[in-house]
Amino acid sequence: MMKHSNPPTNRLCLIATLWLSLSAGAVGLAQAPEAGPWPQWRGPTSDNHAADDVVLPRHWDLRTGEGIAWKTKLPGRGHSTPIFVGDAIFLTTADVDAGTQSVLELEAGSGKLRREMVLHRGTLPARIHPNNSHASPSMAYDGERLFASFHTDDAIVLTALSTDGSQLWRKRVCEFKPSSFQFGYGASPIIEGDLVIVAAEYDGKESGIYALDRASGERVWKIERPANLNFASPIVTTIAGERQLLIAGAETFAAYDPLKGRLLWQVRTTTEAICGTVVWDDRHVMVSGGNPDAGTWCVAADGTQRLMWSNRVMCYEQSLLAIKNFLFAVADNGVAYCWRTQDGKEMWKTRLFGGGISASPLLANGHVIVATQRGEVFLFQAFPDRFESLAEIQTGDSIFATPVAVENRLYVRTGINESGRRQEYLIAIGP
Repeated sequence: MMKHSNPPTNRLCLIATLWLSLSAGAVGLAQAPEAGPWPQWRGPTSDNHAADDVVLPRHWDLRTGEGIAWKTKLPGRGHSTPIFVGDAIFLTTADVDAGTQSVLELEAGSGKLRREMVLHRGTLPARIHPNNSHASPSMAYDGERLFASFHTDDAIVLTALSTDGSQLWRKRVCEFKPSSFQFGYGASPIIEGDLVIVAAEYDGKESGIYALDRASGERVWKIERPANLNFASPIVTTIAGERQLLIAGAETFAAYDPLKGRLLWQVRTTTEAICGTVVWDDRHVMVSGGNPDAGTWCVAADGTQRLMWSNRVMCYEQSLLAIKNFLFAVADNGVAYCWRTQDGKEMWKTRLFGGGISASPLLANGHVIVATQRGEVFLFQAFPDRFESLAEIQTGDSIFATPVAVENRLYVRTGINESGRRQEYLIAIGP
């Protein structure tokens, strides 16, 4: 791998500037729910940035147990990331043999599996993409209630639970019966004010984004979306002083008022199917995709409906990672990039692995964490001027869920081949 060097003085100035930028980006660009250290998809600031006080482990060995706090066997399979509520971890799973979709609760300190709450039985979709799961959306927590969304019984069904596992309400958000391709579902619910927001985009008449009242589950608004297969999770942040619900796909890049569901702006760009979640800085919003057209696109976030720049790099399932003024990407072919957001200038690129990635890169402790479908975990410095590797550690045999960093631990959901079958584990790495 190619490495670039700077004079020591320039390097120190750059590191200081980068850390100031990271702090400003984490504090000023998103309003997080007061719901814990990792309450929903993309974390407390909705940008896949871990908290500033996270201390990231750099060395571990799953075979010997070195650096592993605990390793818990999970029933079934899922690609959802864990969320953290007090001393508990919640995540979803599905057991194809039993025909169930469930919520799991683990004890954060020890990893002990406290309970499995079966929400659906006998209603799994007949077919999905082999790289997908029947439990791909991550859960959300609003400080009072847990929300779990599943594609089940030809519909998207959202369930609200108390932290003790009691069901508060269950709502059929909409019909979900794709007719052209059976790839499954993956959009995670997100919290905004008194709303829980769910995307359900497919080639049918009920394709849309839905907002439900968190307390009652009653529908508040619906955004009509094109009858088009799309897999992206929406995200909400504040840009230029305005709260914006952001999503891409159906050949558009769009922003909506998250409280009313009205269109703020849209740009006719991107491609038909997007899996990744939009990222941003204080002036730009960015996304990548690959079906049928591969590319990465950057749009002005001020409502002027301008495509700022684009390239042909494809990050299909995984999201991008933005810090102030710079954008990191790990393409499907295993090449990592850093671009300048104002004009798309390539700062550096390097090959990390041979290809195959579903998990999104995570920023923690000044490092970028990348997990691959072959179970490799890469750590490199979040430097915009050069690539500097820190570690490459085999962590199981296959990773599809995005890792999460909380306090002094990195949490990785991985699959390990045992007696010819894939067995999932949640692993806490650190002290």
